Amino acid sequence: MPQFIGLDIHKTVVAVCVVDPHGTVCTRLRFPLTRTTLAAWANQLTAEDAVAVEATTNTWAVIAVLQQTPARLVVSNPLRTRAIATAKIKTDRVDAEVLAQLLRCDYLPPVWIPDAATLATRRLTTRRSVLVAERTRLKNRLHSVLHHLLLPCPVADLFSRAGLAWLATVALPAAERAAVDADGRLLAAVDQELATLEQTLVEEAAPDARVRLLLTLPGIDVAVATALLAAIGEVSRFPTAARLAAYLGLVPSVRQSASHCYTGHITKQGASHVRWLLVQAAQHLDRHPGPLGAFVRKLQRRKNRNIAIVAAARKLVTLAWHVLRTGEPYRYAVPQTTHEKLARLRRRATGERRRSGPPPGTPRAAAYGTGQRTRRVPTLATVYQQEGLPTPRPAPLAERRVLATNPDVQQFVTSLQVSHRQPRHTQRPLRSEPETPGEHHAQPG
Repeated sequence: MPQFIGLDIHKTVVAVCVVDPHGTVCTRLRFPLTRTTLAAWANQLTAEDAVAVEATTNTWAVIAVLQQTPARLVVSNPLRTRAIATAKIKTDRVDAEVLAQLLRCDYLPPVWIPDAATLATRRLTTRRSVLVAERTRLKNRLHSVLHHLLLPCPVADLFSRAGLAWLATVALPAAERAAVDADGRLLAAVDQELATLEQTLVEEAAPDARVRLLLTLPGIDVAVATALLAAIGEVSRFPTAARLAAYLGLVPSVRQSASHCYTGHITKQGASHVRWLLVQAAQHLDRHPGPLGAFVRKLQRRKNRNIAIVAAARKLVTLAWHVLRTGEPYRYAVPQTTHEKLARLRRRATGERRRSGPPPGTPRAAAYGTGQRTRRVPTLATVYQQEGLPTPRPAPLAERRVLATNPDVQQFVTSLQVSHRQPRHTQRPLRSEPETPGEHHAQPG
């Protein structure tokens, strides 16, 4: 006879409630939560049994043990479970029985169970976000010491080579000097750990064709691509791009009753560090010459910048869904930037460097001998072919009509199909001070 089992798991104990198909409670158990005790209890499960647990801190470790049994496993979203079944009396016994009864009635809202590789990537990307946040806190503490002492930094970036050299020699009181030296050592250790972790992410991401597809999107680098893929898992579980955007909390909240409808801030559901990375990736999309940049610039004329950037982040999620579902790269990527991102991933993962420059027999450029340095920009299809990516299909007729309404975007789209040369940026003379102020906040890359 099939059994429906609810597990209310905690850090150290687990409460078990077993009900039969008629809803009668058969067994109640409570035992310490360790791998040994859990595996010993799970040995009695059969293929007819179904086990329900709520998603919490150690859920996936419990699921890994229970997956060794033939029982059917269901992981429930605790927020949605509480919305279905609420009780004035909340105990472990009650929670376990509620899970078992909801599972018996097939009312339990399930959560997708990720595979081992996805869980490992999620742990790595989450750890990277923790290290970046720790690096930001250390940098802010060092800035705070200087602000309290009214000491302005003579260089724009305190954490450049010149800034760190000045910080190591500037005269400070004994207590502040000890604090600065300690935070400096911690910062160096965090930077080292972050570099090691990012190299691990790069080596794991290089063989994944999905990562290279996402790198064709503007603003997305390896850190954003791996975090997004870890959150998505299997893109097939999202039937539409809007579902994926809602999963990541990038859709507006809606309160509607009768004829009144209020649209508020985004829901902020899902993985917060992935959503933050996407917003950071969208910060400079207003400079993109393609249709995505035109969308952001048009929205900025009607809304404030923050709203436009969050909308651009959602647009990136929509494009990522289409890229992953079709297996085709973005058809409006900037060729040179995309080539640099893909080549950087290849070099960091394998050390492979390919020969650059024109092939033998290519005639000299028209600007040769004039002193003006130029760079050959290949077509986007050539870049994708060199990096082993498929060529995107032509845009649909309706999409081409929309592009034709913006002459600047139409000119950019036309340039993607023609190889041309553009002037190189002349190298500026070295300065003791960087031109841009140093970052006080963590960056996604």
